[in-house]
Amino acid sequence: MENNQDIVKVEESTIDHYTSDASSDWSNNKYAGHKGSGSFFTAYFNVVCVVAGTGTLGLPKALAIGGWLGLLILGLAWGMAIYGGIVLIRCLYYKPGQRLHDYKMVATHALGWPGYLVTAALHILNCFGCPILYLVLAGQNMNEMLAHTNGALSAATWTIIFGCILIVPMVSLKTMKEITIVSALGALCTGIAVFVVAIQAPMDAKANPDPVKYAHDAVIWTGFPSALSTIAFSYGGINTYPHVEHAMAKPWQWNYAVAAGLSTCSILYFLTSVPGYWAYGASTQSPIYASLPEGTGKLVAMIVMTIHVVVAVPIYTTTFSMETQEWLGTDRRFGKFGAWVARSAIRIVIMIIIVVLAVEIPYFGDFMSLIGALTNCGLVFLLPVLCYLRLTGIRNKPFYELAWCCLILLLGVVGMVFGTIDAIKALIADFQAGQ
Repeated sequence: MENNQDIVKVEESTIDHYTSDASSDWSNNKYAGHKGSGSFFTAYFNVVCVVAGTGTLGLPKALAIGGWLGLLILGLAWGMAIYGGIVLIRCLYYKPGQRLHDYKMVATHALGWPGYLVTAALHILNCFGCPILYLVLAGQNMNEMLAHTNGALSAATWTIIFGCILIVPMVSLKTMKEITIVSALGALCTGIAVFVVAIQAPMDAKANPDPVKYAHDAVIWTGFPSALSTIAFSYGGINTYPHVEHAMAKPWQWNYAVAAGLSTCSILYFLTSVPGYWAYGASTQSPIYASLPEGTGKLVAMIVMTIHVVVAVPIYTTTFSMETQEWLGTDRRFGKFGAWVARSAIRIVIMIIIVVLAVEIPYFGDFMSLIGALTNCGLVFLLPVLCYLRLTGIRNKPFYELAWCCLILLLGVVGMVFGTIDAIKALIADFQAGQ
């Protein structure tokens, strides 16, 4: 009997079946111990804010290095990211009446200590790497926008200033539920930036045609791994999903929330990548607004994306700090005030580390490719599928779902291995050129 309980097979064989029966699981006590109070929109805006943003900025460049084939990969990644987000949360409840706490616990139950170590390493790199990338971009934007004014400061100085400002919401906001308004603001900013690029880029291309400089390619095989890693980065944030789902009052709505959130992000991605690459071709830069002509459009895009990346930082840092607090048991061991002091200390230390690293790694595009290849290919594509098959079984899956899983694993391995190699080579070249 104990062995049967240890290896639990889910009754559902497909995602669709799971979705349709999810509400009945609530009354069947599947979500025992769930105490969230957030709404569907709490989860939706958190997903949009943490996933969209810098991915929107980098995807036109991904097409420039991979060709129009990148659109097919983007479409596949869209479906794969939704699938991974759904099955990861299903893994949290693979034992009836129990809920695993986070991504690392899922990997531990599925793959043992090796799984825990790999997932923890990728998770830490992601939780620190993405905020570092965001602060790098915010600092560079402020430096460029105020370069010829009395408020001109270096990019590193602006990075430090933003780090100090972000300590306030990090300390005052306890869980993912409290940052819903911040997430909604970030999503709005992304929408504005997409609107600017979608209109400004084609106008610029029409006014300044250059068939040679702005040439296009159907596919560039040598750039495919790097393009795939950038696309993987665009669907990152999956390690925050367990905490976002836990904040929901009705967790059975998670499937709809993650599908709606990632679909919104994908629409924004297509609206940016297609006109961006069509307008600037092989000369497309990352972030895309660097390719826009000087003027109001570029300035607006830089302002709203600076706001977005800044408000997205607390989502990652809150996720990591909540897990650190759970590991240290601060909420259980100390009183209300003591827990607040411990939480504040943990989050301040996290922000200090992020700011220091952001100052030392000022290369946006190539660093984004490295994070996408090394962490997101593993966290978004590989591990959710491996854990899901391990925890719920293989033989109870239809052949088309298994084929889909194999495709996800194949793209994940290609992007992780070859994308990481390309990104490291590019970063080495960046540091050597900067010396």
